[in-house]
Amino acid sequence: MIWLIGNRGMLGSEIAGVFEKNGIPFIGTDREIDITDLNALESFAQTQKEIQPISWIINCAAYTAVDMAEDDAVLCRKLNDEGPSNIAYLADKTGARLIHFSTDYVFNGKNDHPYKEDDPTDPIGVYGLTKRDGEINILKNNNASYIIRTAWLYGVHGNNFVYTMLKLMRTKNSISVVNDQIGTPTWAHDLAEIVFMLIKRTDETDPVPYGIYHFTNDGIISWYDFALEIYRQGRTTGLLTDDCIINPCSSEAFPSKVRRPAYSVLDKEKIKKHWALILRHGIPASESF
Repeated sequence: MIWLIGNRGMLGSEIAGVFEKNGIPFIGTDREIDITDLNALESFAQTQKEIQPISWIINCAAYTAVDMAEDDAVLCRKLNDEGPSNIAYLADKTGARLIHFSTDYVFNGKNDHPYKEDDPTDPIGVYGLTKRDGEINILKNNNASYIIRTAWLYGVHGNNFVYTMLKLMRTKNSISVVNDQIGTPTWAHDLAEIVFMLIKRTDETDPVPYGIYHFTNDGIISWYDFALEIYRQGRTTGLLTDDCIINPCSSEAFPSKVRRPAYSVLDKEKIKKHWALILRHGIPASESF
């Protein structure tokens, strides 16, 4: 049995949908099981064991409000470090494999070439720091773990950059979007399909080596470029009916409590090699809006 933690978030909802489509049995939980409470996790696992033992745990729960994390460091650490550490400990104790998701924010964004999995981490804010520490403690507590770092995630479920842009483009004649932050948008559905592929391969045919992997869609653009594509597809599909001028600007135009990584491109050669992937290039079509 697969235990999907955080099943009602953007990524968790996509994974649940992929499992349902492919007839994969799983049990999903969200805030009703507190991941910072090891006893609560163990109690749930024990109850589930009496029905069918848990063979995989997928952790989609996280604190992702990057700016708020600067003033909410205690809760951010609980959800991004202590909770995942508890889950890893439980997975090891019960013999379950673990899939956990991390972020480009573990790097400082000063690179001029894609980050590899073994590049030194150097978080520049509370969010990135807690995610990095969560990675370290997961690997300490459970060798049978997959950590998938991703970046610029968006999807049908939950708030994300696409929905924010569409809302602004519907209500304003012009908007400004930063063009000095570079990365790769990642459609949550594609990441969910990767999770399904990993479980299927490992359970049935060709186990994938444990460790840290990078996954995003392919290509390199700025947030400004991304906004232009959202606008183009929005007009083509009829989601946007009025003109909106999109202006490039620097990050200084939007003061923030935490500095965003200027360069968030992740190297995907490792995941391509071990998972035999051909990555979707660029931004998926408007089916993802």
